[in-house]
Amino acid sequence: MSLITVRPEGLYCAAGNFYIDPWKPVETGLITHAHADHAYRGHHHYYATAISEGILRRRLGQDISLSGVRYGDPIKLGDTWVSFHPAGHVLGSAQVRVEHKGEVWVVSGDYKRDADPSCTPFEVVECDSFITEATFGLPIYWWDSGEVTAREIHQWWESDPTRPSLLFCYAFGKSQRVLAELAKFSDRPVYLHGAVHTLTEIYRAVGVPMVPTIPVSETEKSYKFEGDLIISPPSGHRSSWMKRFKRPQTAFASGWMAVRGARRRRGYERGFVLSDHADWPGLIKTIKQTKAKNIYVTHGQNEVLSRYLTEEMGLNAQPLKTLFAGETDEGVAD
Repeated sequence: MSLITVRPEGLYCAAGNFYIDPWKPVETGLITHAHADHAYRGHHHYYATAISEGILRRRLGQDISLSGVRYGDPIKLGDTWVSFHPAGHVLGSAQVRVEHKGEVWVVSGDYKRDADPSCTPFEVVECDSFITEATFGLPIYWWDSGEVTAREIHQWWESDPTRPSLLFCYAFGKSQRVLAELAKFSDRPVYLHGAVHTLTEIYRAVGVPMVPTIPVSETEKSYKFEGDLIISPPSGHRSSWMKRFKRPQTAFASGWMAVRGARRRRGYERGFVLSDHADWPGLIKTIKQTKAKNIYVTHGQNEVLSRYLTEEMGLNAQPLKTLFAGETDEGVAD
């Protein structure tokens, strides 16, 4: 019998009597990170990394029953030992390591291997069985570094001092990564949509260095934002909120911008390729480094990646059906 199985409520560990990122209310839920497809309301008690507590309480409610755990600290749950290890995805994101009678499983949640000044770097955790995401599990997805992409964003922002520059990206994780990467190129303030501002303040509270920011709501109605950068979640695009800005140049930052057709469909003038998920080489490297004998591939291109791991690399891999969404084209995971 597998140490971790899929039940209607989510990924379940019978030996510890807990779920990992359950999508229905349960007694005990271990949460890898605070994106909406992994952190649901209604659980009786939550375990998560201590540094993610501010984001989780903001998104799920200040009064949730939550135990914050430091990276690497083992906790005893039932007949298992459990620990959280950095996933490099967003603030507080973690892989969950579960050990039972010498057998080790790792549930990766969402992860990336690229350097990111806004969160703790990914940590390789060797295991017997590894559950991996596959959001960008196709060989066409290769990322430049965040610094290279931030330089492109900065050049675009500075290219027209007469127009506002509206950059659309997910409110949690992507926006703060952009703000942290831009600190290498500018100390000018960036204006934020309210949804981005609220979460950015939580990043500041735990010491993440970023460029100065100002909520759009705190500016005078007559302010024109000429030559300014404004960051908004995708929901702000073509909304009444966007009428505040005259003749803006627009861009979208996402891994999906690696496919030119996606940029044309969404109606943005510019696309920047920036993802908080592992690209193809990052997925392959990680799976090799875990030394896992069994690989379970979930959300994204799970069929393609599992077939490649089996046929081309000789690994024991299979797709695993869950309700995780990863970085969707529509931003649902935000």
